[in-house]
Amino acid sequence: MIKKLLSPLLLFFIFIFSGFASYAQGDLMIMPKRLVFDGSQRSQEINLANTGSDTAVYAISFVNYKMTETGDFEQVEKPEKGQLFAEDFLRYFPRRVSLGPNESQTIRVQLTRTGNLEQGEYRSHMYFRAVEEQTALGADEAEESDGISINIKTVFGISIPIIIREGDSNTKIELTDFSLNTEGESPRLSLVINRTGNMSVYGYLSVTYIAPNGTETEVGMVKGISVYTPNTKRSFSFQLRNAEGIDLSTGKLKISYAEDQGDTLATSEIKL
Repeated sequence: MIKKLLSPLLLFFIFIFSGFASYAQGDLMIMPKRLVFDGSQRSQEINLANTGSDTAVYAISFVNYKMTETGDFEQVEKPEKGQLFAEDFLRYFPRRVSLGPNESQTIRVQLTRTGNLEQGEYRSHMYFRAVEEQTALGADEAEESDGISINIKTVFGISIPIIIREGDSNTKIELTDFSLNTEGESPRLSLVINRTGNMSVYGYLSVTYIAPNGTETEVGMVKGISVYTPNTKRSFSFQLRNAEGIDLSTGKLKISYAEDQGDTLATSEIKL
C-alpha cells in the first residue's frame, strides 16, 4: 500500500469537510467509518491518517460484536441466533501499519469465497490496535531495589464495521414508546427504534416541532444511529436543540428516521 505525507493544510480540509464520513479517535483518523459490500463491488479502501506528532504503529485484525438494546457493543466469539460474521469472506492488506506524523496509508479490503453466500447480512469489525514500541528490559524500572515498580499503559484501539449484504433488503422500521422530558436545561426525547427484516439500518433521527398554527421548526438531529442484526429494537435518548422559546406543552412533534443519503424509513407524530 502507498504511504502519503499529509500537509497541515490537507489535514485541515479533511477534518472540516469529511464530516461523518470519517472516524477519529486519539491521533488516528479513519475514512470512511464503515464499509458496506452490497452489489458487484469486490474491493474497497480504508484510509488511515496519523494526525499526531509521534510515529504510531497499528496492528489490524477482525473482532465480532453484538449490539445491546441500548446501542452498546459487547465482543462475542460465536454468532448469536440470526447473526452472521463477515470475517471469513474478507481479506485485507497490509495487516500492520507504521505511520509517521501527518502520514497516511490505504488499507485494501476485498471479498473472497462469496460464491455460495446465503441470503442475509454478514458483519465483522475491523480493529486497529495501537502497538506500544518495545523498550530495553529494565529501562523503565524504578531505582529502588526493595520495591516493585508497575508501569501501566493504556492500549488504544478503534474499530469500524465491515458489512456484506447478500440479496434484497426487506427491512422495516417503526418508532414507538415516545417520552419527552422537559425538566432540566434541555428537553430530552426518548424512543424505541423497532427493526424487522433481514438487514441492519444506519441513519439519522430528526425531530420537527409543529406549532398549532402550522409553523415548523427543526429541534433535533442525531446522525450515525444503527440497529444491527439480529437486534429487533434499540432504545435511544437525546437532547433537543433549538427548543428555546418553544412551548412544548402544545402543538406536536414529528420524528423521522432516514438512511444517510437515502429514503425515510419511518415517521411518527406525537401530540404535546
